[in-house]
Amino acid sequence: MTIQNTIKCVIFDCDGVLIDSELISARILIEELANIGVHYSNEYVHRNFLGRSWVKVAAEVRYAHQIDLDDAFESNYRIKLLKAFETELSAMHGVKSVIEDLKISCCVATSSSPRRAARSLTIAGLQAYFGDKVFTASEVANGKPAPDLFQHAAAKMGVKPENCLVIEDSLPGVQAALAAEMTVLRFMGGSHLLGRMQESKTEWPDVEHFDKWENFFSIAPDLKK
Repeated sequence: MTIQNTIKCVIFDCDGVLIDSELISARILIEELANIGVHYSNEYVHRNFLGRSWVKVAAEVRYAHQIDLDDAFESNYRIKLLKAFETELSAMHGVKSVIEDLKISCCVATSSSPRRAARSLTIAGLQAYFGDKVFTASEVANGKPAPDLFQHAAAKMGVKPENCLVIEDSLPGVQAALAAEMTVLRFMGGSHLLGRMQESKTEWPDVEHFDKWENFFSIAPDLKK
C-alpha cells in the first residue's frame, strides 16, 4: 500500500503512537483498581481499555463491578500516572524525524485528557511540533471508536476527511478513523504491541501495518519534503 498524494493532513494519535506510554498507563490503572478491589489482567486492559477515553473506562468498571470511579479516584490515578511519566516516558523512536520531514500539516487527536496530553508531549519533547493543534476526546460528544474526534480534528485543521491520514495503534482508534472515512495506518511499534503484528494483520487485512517510524516514508513517500 502506498499513501495517495491527496493527503493534506496527518492526524496522529498520541499514546502508543507518538509516545511509548501504554504499558505505563496500564500498570498504574491496574494498581489503582486493585486498591479498590477491582482486578484486571494486562491482557484484559489491552483488549478493552486501550485507546478509549476515561469516560468509557469508568463506564465499563461501573457496568462490570457496580463501582463508580469518582473524581477522587480519577484525580489520584492521573497524579500517579503523570509522576510515572516524568521518569519513564519517551517519544517513539524515529517519530521526531518523521514529523520534521512532513511536507503537509499535522495534528494530534487523543483520548487522553488535555492536561495529560500536554504534559506527555512536553516530557517526550514533542509539544513544540504541535502547539495548539492537539485535540482531545473532551471536545466531542463521543470518543473512539466513534468518528467524532477525528472529524473534529479535520474540521479544526480545515481539511476534508478524505484528505486525512490517521496513524493509530488501538483498535477503537482504527475503527474511529474508518468510520470517519479517513485513510488509516496502524502503528505497531509500541512496547504494548510487541509480537502482535501478525495477529493484527489477520484481524485487519485491509489496514496497512508498520512497526518502525523509519519505514513511514516508504509507505507515504509523497508526504516527505
